[in-house]
Amino acid sequence: MTVLSTENQPAQAVASASASRASEHLWMHFTRMSSYDQAPVPTIVRGDGAYIWDERGKRYLDGLAGLFTVQVGHGRRELAEAAAKQAAQLAYFPIWSYAHPAAVELAERIADLAPGEINRVFFTTGGGEAVESAWKLAKQYFKEIGKPLKHKVISRAVAYHGTPQGALSLTGIPAAKQQFEPLVPGAHKVPNTNFYRAPEHGDDEVAFGRWAADQIAQAIEMEGPDTVAAVFLEPVQNSGGCFPPPPGYFERVREICDRYDVLLVSDEVICAFGRLGHMFGAERFGYQPDIITCAKGITSGYAPLGAMLVSDRVYEPFASGATTFMHGYTFGGHPVSAAVALANLDLFERDGLLDHVRSNEGAFRATLDRLRELPIVGDVRGAGYFYGIELVKDKATKLTFNADESERLLRGFLSKALFDAGLYCRADDRGDPVIQLSPPLICDQQQFDEIEQILRSVLTEAWSLL
Repeated sequence: MTVLSTENQPAQAVASASASRASEHLWMHFTRMSSYDQAPVPTIVRGDGAYIWDERGKRYLDGLAGLFTVQVGHGRRELAEAAAKQAAQLAYFPIWSYAHPAAVELAERIADLAPGEINRVFFTTGGGEAVESAWKLAKQYFKEIGKPLKHKVISRAVAYHGTPQGALSLTGIPAAKQQFEPLVPGAHKVPNTNFYRAPEHGDDEVAFGRWAADQIAQAIEMEGPDTVAAVFLEPVQNSGGCFPPPPGYFERVREICDRYDVLLVSDEVICAFGRLGHMFGAERFGYQPDIITCAKGITSGYAPLGAMLVSDRVYEPFASGATTFMHGYTFGGHPVSAAVALANLDLFERDGLLDHVRSNEGAFRATLDRLRELPIVGDVRGAGYFYGIELVKDKATKLTFNADESERLLRGFLSKALFDAGLYCRADDRGDPVIQLSPPLICDQQQFDEIEQILRSVLTEAWSLL
């Protein structure tokens, strides 16, 4: 192991040493490590507001809020101070048969914010764990109420729900799963709400939404209603490029779940805590889940934390007698993370972030819509501060890129070109090729214009290279 001292070294030399050490020792997530055989690893050292800086001092607009996470922006001293204060008082204690004040207060506060009769909060350390917890809970819930065959789950094509084996089984992206098979059996897929690629429904979003929801009913009937436990849906589906629900979609899904006694799980790891202008995406689209999974924005990323929020109905079998949910995590509900989450919610209230998103989402959408005039932009979709821009070869036919073209376009050019131009965002082809944007909730027209200008320049160059 090599230890490098940085004392009295020039800043550029320190930066170079850091990049070298990263490529030698750090195994980065979801990263093609060979990409850095000949190139330095981008190393981010500081953040302030909507911006981040690398080790060379170059500034970038954080167009992805880290990873759909940094709602209140970077560099918020209040959150750092909350973490330090809690660590000095009680740095760690588990919530396995014991409680601590930060977890108690946070659970109460989240329950007050959650829609309907969702009053129980089960803490995890991240979103994948929250999804995993929800599937396990759904299985045990039905066993406890005398319906032991109900264990299967339904989710949507191209949807991403996490990396643990259960959550990965829910994920509808074949390439993300094939190296880890066999997965957990019983996870079935239905069509998503990609209206842009639903030509058979013309311009009728309501009819499309009804059709898409009814595919869930058909899947339940196909598997047998006495075997299906839950349906997992994101309010706005992330993978594939921000698919919002058509009008009436979730109302119909709720009817279907009630008819077949199936739990509706709202996976809000991305969509909760202001991303759509509400604390929870279910509020934005007017439906009542039985379970909500969340993470990311709960602390604005300043500390790891996730949660599974549970309705009184689902909690009831565990409320008395010897019944126990034999599940948990060492760091779930960590005191420092809980304290940060409380301070984060204080900032939401003090700064009026929900109102800010709702007031500015129209301007954000209108600014991005200007990109539709580019020949490479096929669609702009999303809600709140969460948008996807789908890229095409032919706007008239909506012809997409083949696998080789997508490889050259996204990984070979766009990802690096956008970053070099000063915009950190996501160029993704887990579905059709898209650029995803999810900036901090503090952003306004200045940042919207900056995003649009960088995208316009880079996408224009990308088109010229095709």
